[in-house]
Amino acid sequence: MRSIRARTLLLVLSLLGLTTSLISYKSYRDAQHEIEELFDAQLAQTARLLEGMVSRDMPLAARRAIQDALDQAVLAQRQAGDEALAGGHRYESKLAFQVLDERGRVLLQSASAPAGVLEQMVADLQRQDGNAQVLAPGEPLAKIAERLAGYQRIRLGQHHWRLFILRDPRDSHWILVGERQDVRGELVEKVALRSLLPDLVGLPLLALLVWLAVGWGLRPLQRMAESIKARAPDNLAPLVLSPLPVELEPMGAAINRLLLQVNQLLEQEKRFIADAAHELRTPLAVLRIHAQNAQDARDPADRDEALRQLGGGVERATRVVTQLLTLARLDPNVAQLAMAELDLLGYLRNELAELTPLALARQQELTLEAAEPGDYRLLADGPSLGTLLQNLVGNALQYSPSGGRIQVLLEARADELLLRIQDSGPGVPAEQRQRLFERFYRLGEGQGAGLGLSIVQRVVELHRGRIELGDSPLGGLEVCVHLPRRR
Repeated sequence: MRSIRARTLLLVLSLLGLTTSLISYKSYRDAQHEIEELFDAQLAQTARLLEGMVSRDMPLAARRAIQDALDQAVLAQRQAGDEALAGGHRYESKLAFQVLDERGRVLLQSASAPAGVLEQMVADLQRQDGNAQVLAPGEPLAKIAERLAGYQRIRLGQHHWRLFILRDPRDSHWILVGERQDVRGELVEKVALRSLLPDLVGLPLLALLVWLAVGWGLRPLQRMAESIKARAPDNLAPLVLSPLPVELEPMGAAINRLLLQVNQLLEQEKRFIADAAHELRTPLAVLRIHAQNAQDARDPADRDEALRQLGGGVERATRVVTQLLTLARLDPNVAQLAMAELDLLGYLRNELAELTPLALARQQELTLEAAEPGDYRLLADGPSLGTLLQNLVGNALQYSPSGGRIQVLLEARADELLLRIQDSGPGVPAEQRQRLFERFYRLGEGQGAGLGLSIVQRVVELHRGRIELGDSPLGGLEVCVHLPRRR
């Protein structure tokens, strides 16, 4: 589901429906319990009222008069089509009572009282006892008084009845008061229906209101989307949306940060193109002149000199392009270093072994000094450290005279490794040392593009280290690089 509004609406309505169902079920169970308690109390109250009205000393004529009145009321109700009479109710046929003597003979009963109540109860007790005889014909009911008295449920015909049986020890009477179970069921169903009906009717209306409320709540997000959609492709200015809800502030900040990073990348590309154009303009012009001279030369010696100059120019242009690409790759905004644990001493030995032929060609002495044994491990990116060493040692070889010395020292400390490159060259005045890190700044007539120390500084920054320039004990420049063991 891709719509936030639809997903929120589905979740809210599902939770609401589940909660409403649980509450309705709990209300139904509570109402059922309370109705059962109320009807049971009425049964007990009616039984005790009959206990006080019907006694052993009651005249037979009075008892017959009460019985005739009860019979006439139900008969009249049946003749009226089971409709309620004035002063009566159609549920009278669902309520019944009986007054029995000690032997189970009926002394008084309502006309709606079902037949065979006592016999059915005795039969139920016999089934519970494995069909053993519970009460013989003519035996007094006192024999099963403990199992007979109280609340009982029995099935008579097609209906279930709820009974309350009370024993009058004074007159040895048994009073049975009961009502059909469907009376209670109808009342519980009506209570439940009336409680659920507002929920069933109100749920669609509530769904519409929630839909509108969620839409109103998501309006700021819609405005943000419309604002972004309406922007021009080259518009990288920060989004300005006011007022912005608290929930959208992180999103707005993230979008503005992304726009800033994209803008920085574009500026980096523009700066790289401008730098490349600036630095390659002169070498390309020189290459064109040397090529023209070689083409126009008539003397083979002049042609060979022009071609030699052309080869040197190609080498210098290649070096410039390589350094420019390295500088672009190591830009902090785009660099993705593969950091891994590295033994710097072993790595130094391999790198210096590759640079030794250059020193020998210039009759220079290249040495490495490090205390052993020692822990020279750190977390670093091997290729970028190789670029750092090639630039630092290459500069030292270039600016040191023939027969000079270049010394590389490695020192292990608790939280960092200290790398020193010392040469016997002419050195750099203190006031000009900081400018060596500027791109395209060259001291003297070097063969490079002035990018070597800029590249070194980028590598050191990416490793969270620092670089310092000072005087070398050999008489030239000392470059000191601090590399932390952990990034």
